[in-house]
Amino acid sequence: MAADILSKATVGAVGLLCKTFLHIGYCSSVTVNGLDNLRTALEDVGRNEGRGVITICNHISTLDDPLVWGVLPARFYLSSRMTRWTLGASDIMFTNPIFSFFFRKGQVIETFRGKGIFQPAIDDAVRKLNDSAWIHLFCEGKVNQPVLEPARLLRFKWGVGRILMEADTPPTIIPMWLTGFDQLMPENRATPWKFFPRPRVALSVTFGRPIDTNEVRESLARAIRENKTPEVPANTVTEAKGAESVRSAVTALLQRKVEELGREVTRRRMSGDVAR
Repeated sequence: MAADILSKATVGAVGLLCKTFLHIGYCSSVTVNGLDNLRTALEDVGRNEGRGVITICNHISTLDDPLVWGVLPARFYLSSRMTRWTLGASDIMFTNPIFSFFFRKGQVIETFRGKGIFQPAIDDAVRKLNDSAWIHLFCEGKVNQPVLEPARLLRFKWGVGRILMEADTPPTIIPMWLTGFDQLMPENRATPWKFFPRPRVALSVTFGRPIDTNEVRESLARAIRENKTPEVPANTVTEAKGAESVRSAVTALLQRKVEELGREVTRRRMSGDVAR
């Protein structure tokens, strides 16, 4: 009980701080599109029957998470079901006891780079998803600030493929796209400036429509047929022959969906559409 209270207090305090930052005028503008897509998924009665939620996003700054969640209704911060769990790199976020305590209470799962998709962090994410939790993933695995092709992402890590393959119930998958956060916290700045957000930056957060579950199933089925991979029961460790190709196919589908959303957002911005 005490641990739950501490976790809610941590998530709530950080959420309110981020909401304040987005509304005090430090940024020149904050545009939010499609928030109802996420709200509908989080409030869906299907979650009472074990349906989890996955959000997948480009990763363009060290402040993407938690700052982006400042766009959520404040009441969401009081419920762990309405706030995300995410994966965080051990060598960046869990470097000392204080940071470790803070991030664990902030619903961050410690992840070890180089240990692959069969590590406890992915196991934990699968369990939480099967308990109808919301899991947010930066599938590129690190901050990526492309200049020439902003809608071209690094190859997604296969952990998301394993999480989907082992879900007891197909989750609702929401693609997201961020713009401006890379200008807020650009990489390669000198110390101490690299620790401070730049002022007067225009931010944009777009939540896409849920990815069609049938399309994900078809991608799975096609990969299984092509690789003659036996169907794997839900919630089992998928190390069967050919499972790697299946994970790769599903992961590639999700990357295409996020990149498509990114191109759509870019087209709107180029055309001067106010809803960017």
